[in-house]
Amino acid sequence: MKSIAVIPARSGSKGLPDKNIMDLNGQPLMAYTIDAALKSGCFDEVMVSTDSDYYAEIAKNCGATVPFLRDKATSGDNAGSWDVVREVLSRYADDNREFDYVALLQPTSPLRNEQDILGAFDMLKNEDVHNVVTVTEVDHPVQQCFKMPSNGSMKEMAESPYSYARRQDLEPYYRENGAIYLVDAKKIMDKDYNFYADACHGYIMPRERSVDIDTRIDLEVAEVILKSYIKK
Repeated sequence: MKSIAVIPARSGSKGLPDKNIMDLNGQPLMAYTIDAALKSGCFDEVMVSTDSDYYAEIAKNCGATVPFLRDKATSGDNAGSWDVVREVLSRYADDNREFDYVALLQPTSPLRNEQDILGAFDMLKNEDVHNVVTVTEVDHPVQQCFKMPSNGSMKEMAESPYSYARRQDLEPYYRENGAIYLVDAKKIMDKDYNFYADACHGYIMPRERSVDIDTRIDLEVAEVILKSYIKK
């Protein structure tokens, strides 16, 4: 089974400028994802998809391949991650290189490690699993969430059967953490393919490795967690 890791690292982030190469404990952010992918040993190719020559050089120095830069169509704000994946697979196919599975690994999930990647691949050994996405338990019970009107009334919570429930008595809920998307490479080439509907299963990651870098505070939180791991 041949597989490729696609790490999307577009330049020009508006929320956090140059987010994908920002320093995190002495390394550019994307370096952690490249390192995890390489250490996992799961991939025949670990490539970074970027629109920047500067980003490309950083990626290569971290051990990834960057055989080409993105087209303009996949470099804009409106381009989706799967559009990027399809472009990558098409370009490799043009060079007579095809893959069975593709893993989309966001560089904004620097705490995801090689064991998480191995765990996601291990799920594919189950014949009932076609695709894998990483998830983590939500921070607070969704049963105790509520809508609040403009006047600040807590009526909805007051009438909820969960208002005084203990957290440990409530069924856990999960959310995607954006760290790993593992999918059949041929199927994802179809723009109408429903990744979630085709026997997609969730691989649970702990919250401390599920930090998604979107703001400077996220970056600072990731650095604190990363340093605590190093101390251990």
